[in-house]
Amino acid sequence: MLAGWPAFLAAAPDVGALVFDVFGTVVDWRSSLIREGEQLGKSKGLRVDWVKFADAWRAGYGPAMNRVRQGELPWTRIDALHRMILDRLIEEFRISALSEAEKDHLNRAWHRLTPWPDAVSGLTRLKKRFVIATLSNGNVSLLTNMAKHAGLPWDCILSAELAKRYKPDREVYLMAAGLLGLAPGRVMMVAAHKQDLRAAREAGLKTAFVPRPLEFGPQGTVDATPDAAFDVHAGDFRDLADKMGA
Repeated sequence: MLAGWPAFLAAAPDVGALVFDVFGTVVDWRSSLIREGEQLGKSKGLRVDWVKFADAWRAGYGPAMNRVRQGELPWTRIDALHRMILDRLIEEFRISALSEAEKDHLNRAWHRLTPWPDAVSGLTRLKKRFVIATLSNGNVSLLTNMAKHAGLPWDCILSAELAKRYKPDREVYLMAAGLLGLAPGRVMMVAAHKQDLRAAREAGLKTAFVPRPLEFGPQGTVDATPDAAFDVHAGDFRDLADKMGA
């Protein structure tokens, strides 16, 4: 448990499956994108502030999904939304030396994100007792490639793509419970983002809050304060496994 957190944790809820937000909760997208950018910049002789580039790419994620959720765009999977944002950033950062193949490879950096240090070991423990699955806005191929790259031991890949909706739409959470053959109350959503957890709770799922204070870097702002509305609070995935009796 994080230092100073209140001891209002109840016994581990009776659940059959844990579903996980991925970007930021399971994987460190920011450091991964910065590293990929720096490698590309070195190979191509590009002078780009890759920290700002990574932050700007991620900042475009929510607005792009909202365009789909609000009907401004037809259903568009995350790979395509990421590419739309990337094309705009290439212009904004005045990057002119990339071939189409290099742009596509850079866009697929999201398939190659590095997990947080506790993620694989914590998930491996949880897998021994529960079904564990993704429940991400990332598309199925992205999440599958990421799992292969990072050694993430999912039992199955569940994606908002399967519901043709994006979190925090209620349909995504209910889709996951339905596909797992469980009542919503026997599925636990695990996330570092309170909006995701609140939406999951409203759909009837149990919730576990695992904050990632470094998601936006050492100078970033993350709401890591505990919230009694969530069923479990954990400092990382190993702590979550302890609390869930795994």
